[in-house]
Amino acid sequence: MDGSAQTAQGVAPSTAAPLAERLDRLAEVAVKVGLGLRPGQELVITAPLETVPLARAITEQAYKAGASLVTTFYADDAATLARFAYAPDEAFDTAPGWLYAGMAEAYRNGAARLAIAGDDPSLLAGQDSVKVARANRARSQAYVPALELIANFATNWTIVSAATAPWARTVFPDLPEDEALARLWDAIFAASRVDGPDPVAAWAEHNAALHARTGTLNAHRFAALRFTGPGTDLTVGLADDHEWCGGASASRSGIVCNANIPTEEVFTTPHKDRVEGTVTSTKPLSYQGTLIDGITVRFEGGRIVEASARTGGDVLAKVLETDAGARRLGEVALVPASSAISASGLLFYNTLYDENAASHIALGQAYSKCFRNGGADLSEADLAARGANRSLIHIDWMIGSNQVDVDGLSAEGRAVPVMRAGEWVD
Repeated sequence: MDGSAQTAQGVAPSTAAPLAERLDRLAEVAVKVGLGLRPGQELVITAPLETVPLARAITEQAYKAGASLVTTFYADDAATLARFAYAPDEAFDTAPGWLYAGMAEAYRNGAARLAIAGDDPSLLAGQDSVKVARANRARSQAYVPALELIANFATNWTIVSAATAPWARTVFPDLPEDEALARLWDAIFAASRVDGPDPVAAWAEHNAALHARTGTLNAHRFAALRFTGPGTDLTVGLADDHEWCGGASASRSGIVCNANIPTEEVFTTPHKDRVEGTVTSTKPLSYQGTLIDGITVRFEGGRIVEASARTGGDVLAKVLETDAGARRLGEVALVPASSAISASGLLFYNTLYDENAASHIALGQAYSKCFRNGGADLSEADLAARGANRSLIHIDWMIGSNQVDVDGLSAEGRAVPVMRAGEWVD
């Protein structure tokens, strides 16, 4: 996009430490801050093949922290494309359930989970959207045993990113590949707070600020949030007994972790039946190798009843058909427009980063941890009674910007300014 190309020219070349040293610092943050890895704990890593250097650095840091075993599963873009080129039609309704069942068993037995993101945002853009949707659905269904444990914070987990050539070319299309890759690494290191003198201390300070923000929101006990801006007039009812979360938090195993590195958000659970109005996305959504841009949807009674997109609309339509919960919300999150990631001026085409540049909502599965008094221990029936959504998917997309206002609504309908022009009202 034109905006990304212009911004790329304004990113100063790095004068920081060598790449290997910065990779090691990011790996240390991933293990100590992201996971809070305990001595004797196993670790399961998933990563694109192109991210081997970071995966190896994290493995080294994990063993230094006392990990008993680190097991890494790599995904290969070339193998993925070979499937779409040559696999028989019926193959797109299958997924390695045995693999995800094994991961779920590992998490139930106390293994930590770490995902490295760095996928090519446009990998599947030229593939048959029906086959893409079928493959995604099959994977989502097979992934349920593991996803439920992750969504319920049964164990400590985190996601970090690594720069890859295809991703860098997307973010910086007008730069030579080596320069684009270096610039993307600079952006990742800056957003992950690893370039300062003490990254772990920097994360402690940042987590304290996020916790203070969640405390303020929890004290208000809002019944709903209202977003207003260009193409947006959306009221998101909040689940009964909801709790705002953000920054480091304890998993059900008692280990404190930061699920996302980086993170700038505070988030909670919407009520699946109490969302009304229209909302327009403010950044593209990169989903399973397809870019979905210009999303506009209308909610009635919590459910999306109309949906369109300038690009990727066919994929969006298939996503919404995943299951009954795919048209309802599982998360609402607030992020100031001046966040460190937003201030970079970059469009990352990566949800982990772009969601931390803007307030966002997520279609699909709710996080049970976002309820007061031990939400992670509630039964499915109790969660549903409070308004939590259930789905095979959890897909974040961005609806905030410096043109969007947010009000908190009391049970009586009184409006309290929460954000103006994308910034916190204190």
